[in-house]
Amino acid sequence: MNHQRGDKSRKFQHCPVRGRERDNCMPLLRDRIIGHDLERLAFRFTMLNDDDVVDCQISDAAMDELAGMQGTESSARQAQFTSLRETIERIASDLYDEAPRFKGYVVRIFVRHLGR
Repeated sequence: MNHQRGDKSRKFQHCPVRGRERDNCMPLLRDRIIGHDLERLAFRFTMLNDDDVVDCQISDAAMDELAGMQGTESSARQAQFTSLRETIERIASDLYDEAPRFKGYVVRIFVRHLGR
């Protein structure tokens, strides 16, 4: 069964190897960039699961780890996110598959989620 729809560059087949049959996976779609949250030291973005908006964020430390650098300035976070967007969204999709599903759930990516 093929669940792919629309623009292939905007979606990710999200389903970790463990725990689910790949044929039962649904893609998350790329949505909006919200921006850097200086209070939480995280970059916020959204993805779509059908018509439901999934709030996501990646910690500054995790984004720096992916980029192989440290201490990126807040003003440079959007450019950093854009350059790493595909990887970040894949990680968010994988975490979403493993997460409990309830209204208001936020996918949060930390350093511990990298390299899984």
